[in-house]
Amino acid sequence: MKHGSSMKPAFIFFLILLIATCFFGLYYGSYQMNLERILNTVLGHGTPSEHLAVWGIRIPRILVAIFVGIALSCAGCTIQTATKNPLAEPGIIGINAGATLGVVLLINAQSSAYYSAIKTGTLLLVPVVSLTGALISSSLIYLLSCKKGVLGTNRLLLVGIGFNIGINSIITLFQLAMNKGNFQQVLNWTNGSLWGTGFAYLFLIAPVTVVVFIILLIKSKTLDLMALGDAMALHLGVSVEKERKQLILLAVILSSVSVAVAGNIAFVGLLGPHIAQRVAGAAHRRKLLLGGLISGTLVVFSDTLSRNLFSPIEIPLGIVLSLIGVPYFIFLLLKQRSSI
Repeated sequence: MKHGSSMKPAFIFFLILLIATCFFGLYYGSYQMNLERILNTVLGHGTPSEHLAVWGIRIPRILVAIFVGIALSCAGCTIQTATKNPLAEPGIIGINAGATLGVVLLINAQSSAYYSAIKTGTLLLVPVVSLTGALISSSLIYLLSCKKGVLGTNRLLLVGIGFNIGINSIITLFQLAMNKGNFQQVLNWTNGSLWGTGFAYLFLIAPVTVVVFIILLIKSKTLDLMALGDAMALHLGVSVEKERKQLILLAVILSSVSVAVAGNIAFVGLLGPHIAQRVAGAAHRRKLLLGGLISGTLVVFSDTLSRNLFSPIEIPLGIVLSLIGVPYFIFLLLKQRSSI
């Protein structure tokens, strides 16, 4: 079967899988509810406790998780094409770490102990400092990865991993000087977490993700041409360096807004696009659409496990995703070992 003809059934399959995973997230929790009670609560007929469990905790977490997955998948897909490196991913090459450092510095300057205590003004500052940190780290990584004005794809991966380790070390130093409340908050952010997520976080990530996603869909043909190589893209009329910088900027925006609501989550931007390409081919419109569904499903499922496996203790979301992503990253690394 050709990839083009397999797109529609694949899209329907992963859409159904996402919906099923969302129902799983609504059903599975420390506060036990059957499906009938969940549906009644969704329709506004539940008890106060049921309303809190469904509308106060589970629904906003599920919706934010979907947008986090879409944002990171699109960011990963874009960076991999723009940098010509299939292993490039915001959480691996230091972009998420830079965004996280910005948030950590903000937390260090505030007195809030938990997400629920963050004031609206501070919440609005989070994406700003997150984007600032991501832009600074990505700019340094890009400059250090270029040699005579040409981006080195393998150098990018190595420089990015080095930045990731270095920035996380700086974050650890800040943690050592923090009080218990701030330490816990930073620990959640550095390991990825949707704990305490509410609709305010959804209103923060959803508009940005939708706008950038639409822009990337419009630019999908340009991404297809850039995937053919710089020389071919230039021959076909693409201003490669200009487009590369614009695409990386879009990926940084998606990464930073994801970090602003969910912390430093790695491998999501690797898994979604790669699985989508295996299923539906290399066309970027398909990869963006299908990869977003796959990564959204993955984040929702992982978050449901993270908050329930050892309840009342919540595992950081990033740890659950890393258990899935690390083996796949090693597999891809071994496939690329001849060129590194």
